[in-house]
Amino acid sequence: MNERDPDRAVSHTVRAQLALRDLILSGRLRPGERISELQAVETTGVSRTPVRMALVRLEEEGLLEAIPSGGFMVKAFTERDILDSIELRGVLEGLAARFAAERGVSARDLEPLKESLAELDQLVTRDAVSEEAFSSYVAMNARFHALLTELSRSAPLIRQIDRASALPFASPSAFVMAQSVLPEAHQILIIAQDHHRIVVDAIENREGARAEAVMREHARLAARNLRLALRNRTHLDLLPALALIRSPVTE
Repeated sequence: MNERDPDRAVSHTVRAQLALRDLILSGRLRPGERISELQAVETTGVSRTPVRMALVRLEEEGLLEAIPSGGFMVKAFTERDILDSIELRGVLEGLAARFAAERGVSARDLEPLKESLAELDQLVTRDAVSEEAFSSYVAMNARFHALLTELSRSAPLIRQIDRASALPFASPSAFVMAQSVLPEAHQILIIAQDHHRIVVDAIENREGARAEAVMREHARLAARNLRLALRNRTHLDLLPALALIRSPVTE
């Protein structure tokens, strides 16, 4: 076997995984719909071995469920499933912020996070935020969270945060686009940016408990966005994956 073959297999697995995930989250594959290995091969144009690995990874992410008779089924979620996933991410990101604060971060290492904060400030402080601006916010927000996580200098923790963020709807920007058409949209962005500002200050001042508490509270904004999105499904085109969510949880 050529020594580059394993790398090629990984590349094909990732390609198949991304393609299948897009089919699910775009609503083209519906909850309860069966997807076989052969069907996935035809859909993605990738051979059976990497497709098989991709399907297993999507099962690990929680988007698919294995069927005893063979193949996989697109999974549906309750609101509670998603709230638990968001809470888990918040706990882990809170720990990352605590580690960063307590272990100490140099001014040089903190600079990229401050630059990211400044970029977000320019967007959030506009009087009106367009749908296009929300799209930009998704990328900026993802970068901010990634930079913050890296400051923990904990490889095991970073891996767990990546896993938690891959859970359905658990990423920091999961509901941002659905939020963009809501009356509360700009207000929520301002609150989120205030959280960002406070956690940077807490890390800089080595206030571990404060940094952790802010990031846990920050994650709960995603839970608020979820409830708002579920109450207002008029603009389902902005988040077709809402169709994967079953009836809201009873509080």
